[in-house]
Amino acid sequence: MRIVKNLLASLLALGATTAAFAEGGVDPKASVLFDLGGGWRITNSMLTGWAVSLVLITLILLAVGNPKILPGKAQSVFESLLEALRDLFEPIVGKKAFPATFPLLVTLFVFILIQNWSGLLPGVGTIGWESHTEHGTHFTPWVRPFTADFNSTIALALISFGAYLIIIFKYAGPKLILWDLFGNKADKKETPGWLYPILSLVFLVVGFIEVFSIAIRPFTLSVRLFGNVFGGENLLHGTSFFPVFYFMELLVGLIQATVFTLLSAVYVGLICNHGDDHDHAHEGAHGEAHH
Repeated sequence: MRIVKNLLASLLALGATTAAFAEGGVDPKASVLFDLGGGWRITNSMLTGWAVSLVLITLILLAVGNPKILPGKAQSVFESLLEALRDLFEPIVGKKAFPATFPLLVTLFVFILIQNWSGLLPGVGTIGWESHTEHGTHFTPWVRPFTADFNSTIALALISFGAYLIIIFKYAGPKLILWDLFGNKADKKETPGWLYPILSLVFLVVGFIEVFSIAIRPFTLSVRLFGNVFGGENLLHGTSFFPVFYFMELLVGLIQATVFTLLSAVYVGLICNHGDDHDHAHEGAHGEAHH
């Protein structure tokens, strides 16, 4: 029931946000800037995404393109950021899957954070051209925040979900995944014989519900990010970039990047970190038996 309520809440939030700003607010749909033909179109959100990505790559190459034993200021800042993120994510993901998961999490966090904040730059969403149609005047901004486009957030969520599947199958394996989803977690020695088969059936039903919740993760991840960024964009435009709301959106951009990345880490850790605990317990029992 909680999963269904969360799904309905996400749908209602998305519908309410779109309906509230469809008239007089920012268009929820990204505007096409160039039509290359054959279904290839360049939108303003895509242009922003590419531009910010290029800037990020350039800054990282300049900062750590040639790492030094005694780091400079730029390299020190970058390494400090990595250390902080490592301390945050490693306990969640687990040591086994951490080396493969950490690059993904760092990339998601930095990319989403900068893309969220790109909407606060002067001219983003406010510079463009006007076209006159039979329905009135339509304004097309040249640049829009990448994460204010639902196509962009669903793409990020699908990348996160695809990486999640690859990582859990590599570091946990099908056997542990099936047991984690459908296995009877009750201790057979401490459970009455007549109750254990009933619990097995209950865990089996719960497992199918969990599979459904896993399947909708890309949708819930993308809606949460899109709704907050798009809603913030409309808030800023509606209040003429009032300073209080401007700084509030700085905080919202950071929170949403953190939430998206933390959830991606938690999804991996729910299975892979459990596998670490299982392996450590197995190694401990084996060591005691050996002694």
